[in-house]
Amino acid sequence: MALLRQEVDPGEVGLDAKALDRLDQHFAHYVDEGRMPGYLVAVSRGGRVAHLTTHGHRDLAAGLPVEADTLWRIYSMTKPVTAVAALILVEEGRLSLDDPVERFVPAFAEPRVYVSGSGADTVTRPADGPIRVRHLMTHTSGLTFAFYHAHPVDALYREAGLESSVVPGSDLARTTEVYASLPLQFEPGTQWNYSVASNVLGRIIEVASGQPLDTFFAERIFGPLGMTDAGFRVTEDQAPRLCELYGEADGGIEPIPGLPLHGRPRFLSGSGGMVASAHDVHRFMELLRRRGELDGTRLLAPRTVELMTSNHLPGGADLRSFGSRPAHDEPGNDGVGFGLGVSVVIDPARTQAPSGLGTYGWSGVATTTFWVDPSRDLTVQFMTQVRPKSSHTIFPDLKRLVHEAVAE
Repeated sequence: MALLRQEVDPGEVGLDAKALDRLDQHFAHYVDEGRMPGYLVAVSRGGRVAHLTTHGHRDLAAGLPVEADTLWRIYSMTKPVTAVAALILVEEGRLSLDDPVERFVPAFAEPRVYVSGSGADTVTRPADGPIRVRHLMTHTSGLTFAFYHAHPVDALYREAGLESSVVPGSDLARTTEVYASLPLQFEPGTQWNYSVASNVLGRIIEVASGQPLDTFFAERIFGPLGMTDAGFRVTEDQAPRLCELYGEADGGIEPIPGLPLHGRPRFLSGSGGMVASAHDVHRFMELLRRRGELDGTRLLAPRTVELMTSNHLPGGADLRSFGSRPAHDEPGNDGVGFGLGVSVVIDPARTQAPSGLGTYGWSGVATTTFWVDPSRDLTVQFMTQVRPKSSHTIFPDLKRLVHEAVAE
């Protein structure tokens, strides 16, 4: 186990300590009002942790506090890790961004696109071209999530038993074949829709590498980076450090079921299966901030990280242009594009929260988030474990409060 620690006083790296105190007080109110069990926030500049706060509890009933070594279900923050894994294989020549998905998952050989109707009366047509690996990484594949209620194809996912994005009792290989049997919402590469695409990418990583996804992550990313607690399960020794998961209920919060982390899961979700500590997330952010290298270990070339963190949406558009947004991302997608597994700020003036040009990162459904701001040499992470029923202002407030603290 490795522990995240504060390494430098805020003032030494151009951060305002009083503004950071305001940040702590703001989120402490969430805890004190019973809207959040506890939280961890870390702000780093130039790779050095300048602000680290824990407050509240990781388990309210047991009275256990949030600590620096607390473990968190990071859900969709798994997606950028899956993207890095795929890019490692791209650099090794075992995978290409332009490869048709059918090369690795033959069930995708003849994709069909939704035309009209619903249920048994759904009308489809053959896609004009294949789904490619880059479409999965940019969420422009035409795939979707069952929990959306915005399109007839979403309902077809529910009818196929994909409410939780996995066929009950099945594994990654079988589940991706079920995805392939369903129509796409649109022609691949033409629109953006947040989806199960990262699970398909995870399966491609397994096929291209010849290893299970958890083994590839452990040997090629977690081990080299010293992400000592990251993975798809918690051991008996780690279990006491895992934060309880809560859901909103009657103005407060209550415990709810979370990922099945005790024992290796049958379904290895490249979309949202990971657990990690703040130290693990810091190490991953540092890999990206340092453009693919950390402490003498290089996982990706600088140009590859630049490619990952550039906007790839059709026509250079932002997310708002497609009338859709992640179910758990910060409110408002004006001025925000999407790269390979991460969101990217392309027009700071249009965003609803202060952001530097080129800032990239992602969030998780249990109210976890991270971002890297290259223009300010700033990295930020926020961890709690609440699945909100409705939109909230935690992430915009966090961005505003952090950027108020940037004095230089």
